[in-house]
Amino acid sequence: MFFTLALVSVSFGKISNNSIVEYFIKWASLSVMVGVLAGTASAVFLHALHWAENVREANVWIVALLPISGLIIGWMYMRWGKEVVKGNNQILEEYYEPKKTIPLIMAPLVFLGTILTHLFGGSAGREGTAVQMGGAIADQFTRVFNLEKTDRKILLIIGVSAGFASVFGTPVAGAVFALEVLVLSKARWDAVLPSFLTAFLASFICDLWQVNHTHYRIDVVPSMSGSNFFWSIFVGLLCGLVAMMFAYATSFWGRLFKKISFSPLRPFVGGVVIAVAVYLMGTTKYIGLGVPMIVDAFSEDLNSYDFLIKILFTSFTLGAGFKGGEVTPLFFIGATLGNALVWFVPLP
Repeated sequence: MFFTLALVSVSFGKISNNSIVEYFIKWASLSVMVGVLAGTASAVFLHALHWAENVREANVWIVALLPISGLIIGWMYMRWGKEVVKGNNQILEEYYEPKKTIPLIMAPLVFLGTILTHLFGGSAGREGTAVQMGGAIADQFTRVFNLEKTDRKILLIIGVSAGFASVFGTPVAGAVFALEVLVLSKARWDAVLPSFLTAFLASFICDLWQVNHTHYRIDVVPSMSGSNFFWSIFVGLLCGLVAMMFAYATSFWGRLFKKISFSPLRPFVGGVVIAVAVYLMGTTKYIGLGVPMIVDAFSEDLNSYDFLIKILFTSFTLGAGFKGGEVTPLFFIGATLGNALVWFVPLP
């Protein structure tokens, strides 16, 4: 596999014969360093996240402290994180319009912010945190080795690749994600091999730290037929519209909370609303990652409105300024939406 990727990178990347050896040595070395560091960072993060979720579920009253944790997160970013508050968007901006190395403080800030968010009951994901940690760690080598702008772009790609791959245990998805999300205009073929190499290594290193990733089992795969093809298109369109609803909702809450001039008050106010909502609903299944609900969606009948409530909780949490990712909540939204659609869509 890696030999094939190497040929793709060399051939389409227009790397001259004289520089092939240099290319392999340079990017193999950088991939190892970034993969080991990012994979380790993700492992520590996932263990901490597992601890936070267990503590919260064993002490539900702790959700009442969510406003205080929001105030702490807001204050941390106001005090030390003004240069990294954009999060994932900052990595994108530095890729397309390079200005300066991403401050390393992005990694510990988003780490602590996400753990506090989950510990006290916010609804968020984890990939955004891993991607920011991977990107920030990788970009430090730009300064260490005085890399050129073109090399720095590949470095950011492998940092994102390492973070995504290790946090989910999905190296192929992590490598492709990084190549797609950062390269929106045209393919960077010279980044293909480093992206995949770093993704597999980071995922391997994370596994060495005995991180248990959730696996989802599908027992029945529908046959290829005209009707199933039609229904798949229908479900795809509907899921796309729901995902767009999530994006608009997150943006809406973000704009609304920005009207509060003192930034630490934004997650404080948001925390009050979420804590009250959790108390009134009498359940914690819509906060945190929501992995148990994703697993249940494959085998149990759930409420038809679960995906809407998760959209509301997660978009509000992120819009208020709490930290975390979006992908796992989107898995929740997609799985519970599929669970609801099964009543009139003739697919398993």
